Amino acid sequence: MSIPDVPPPPVADAGLLKQAMRRLVGGVVVVTAGSGEDRVGLTATSAVSLSVDPPTMLVCVNRASSTWPVIVKRQHFCVSILAAGHRPVAERFAGIGALRGPARYAGAEWTTMASGASGLTEAQAIIDCDLEEVIERHSHAILLGAVREVRLGGGPAGALVYGGGSFIDLSQP
Repeated sequence: MSIPDVPPPPVADAGLLKQAMRRLVGGVVVVTAGSGEDRVGLTATSAVSLSVDPPTMLVCVNRASSTWPVIVKRQHFCVSILAAGHRPVAERFAGIGALRGPARYAGAEWTTMASGASGLTEAQAIIDCDLEEVIERHSHAILLGAVREVRLGGGPAGALVYGGGSFIDLSQP
């Protein structure tokens, strides 16, 4: 039995996909790696828990980012879940202001986690991971991280989310 020739599906317009995804609101995190002068990081909305048994995180990182090679080299990453008041941190790690490397860490307090990566001290939560597996697809890498340490932040705080092309503060009145 032969398989009939099936034409490939049409390729969607990348610009339209970007516009569509901006309509999906997502929680904002900072993904960090390295230590000392080797510290890097980026802002992301693509961080989720893959499993709690065993504790595993999934994060997507653009392979063109300066953070990617440090994650590969150090075999770790840390996810800091941002609160409503952390917009300046999110903007710095998103590249606003053209800051790079350790300069992005200025203006906030950081703690060194078990892996050696830095977590934002005042984050809603900090999840420190050892790099377990990498799946490279197109422009990005899907990182699976074995959770090594979790720290929860202090009192209740609103979330910082991203939607419609901008950061949105969901602080409680």
